[in-house]
Amino acid sequence: MMPWLEICGLGVLLLAGWLWFDGFQARAAAMRAARAACAADGLLLLDDTVALAHLRLQRDDDGRLRLRRTYDFEYSDTGDNRRVAQLALLGDEVLLLRLMPPATGAGGRLRVVGGRQAADDG
Repeated sequence: MMPWLEICGLGVLLLAGWLWFDGFQARAAAMRAARAACAADGLLLLDDTVALAHLRLQRDDDGRLRLRRTYDFEYSDTGDNRRVAQLALLGDEVLLLRLMPPATGAGGRLRVVGGRQAADDG
């Protein structure tokens, strides 16, 4: 029989491996969403990447605890500037996508995906 310390260590390693794999899956979903949003609005996704900004637990519509990840990315509307955007995932489902306003416009564009209201306090 394995000692308790080895069992706990194995459990921690399995949890770390799951978080690592799940993080890659979520990042891939965030990249797809950012690319699709930029393509839909005729914007250029800069650096072709998203960066994890926040990670926390949140309950989904069924009451299950899931990881909510908020990603930041940059885009350009003219090719000569950089604008910041955010998107939030609950698991691998996109909750919201926020594009920052142009320097001359008022207010940002906010997309709520899946018909769900989502407040981003990030």
